[in-house]
Amino acid sequence: MAIVVNLDVMMAKRKISAGDLAEAVGITPANLSILKNNKAKAVRFSTLSKLCEALDCQPGDILEFREEEK
Repeated sequence: MAIVVNLDVMMAKRKISAGDLAEAVGITPANLSILKNNKAKAVRFSTLSKLCEALDCQPGDILEFREEEK
């Protein structure tokens, strides 16, 4: 996948647990895990906005574009 989710990095920087972040964002821990482990096919802007608010960061701190290896 060309888009990489660096949620675990931001969580570590902000010292917030997955359970606490899921609660703050209003999603289930299972859905947060899907995002965190790069298994998500999409993310809603509303969810991304809440993640940024809870982690005090920008979308670019969470999402990264990487060229796919050929």
